[in-house]
Amino acid sequence: MNVTILCVGKIKEDFFKDAIAEYAKRLSRFCKLEIVEVKDIKIPDNASQKECEQILEKEGELLLAKLPKTGYIIPLCIEGKELSSPELAEKIGSASMESGRITFIIGGSLGMSDAVKNMGNFRLSFGKMTLPHQLMRVVLLEQIYRGFKINAKESYHK
Repeated sequence: MNVTILCVGKIKEDFFKDAIAEYAKRLSRFCKLEIVEVKDIKIPDNASQKECEQILEKEGELLLAKLPKTGYIIPLCIEGKELSSPELAEKIGSASMESGRITFIIGGSLGMSDAVKNMGNFRLSFGKMTLPHQLMRVVLLEQIYRGFKINAKESYHK
């Protein structure tokens, strides 16, 4: 099973890097994990709506250029569907049976372009709250790990 996390921006804080490394290590027994980062476009102070739309489109083009040609694609977006951990585990299981590759996409601080969202097989939401993309990467990795543990019928703290 191949799992790709395609995301906008780099991780700067060591505590996030440490958490990501820990979950990557834990996931290594379940899947081949790849984290692909694309450049985030700097948002000028007091950016106009048009400037924000242009940044969103440019980041979208960068994401689409790195999107694997095959597999099950899950963009993370606020208007997506919220799932419980067991439901996400089921989604991971069925996607792995269908294609053997899952790509999760995390947008930048402005979100994600419709062009990227429309490439998805399923839109996933972690709720209506906005989270920084660095933290979202950690939360997503933890939930993917939890999903694999559930699918393997292994216990994991609740």
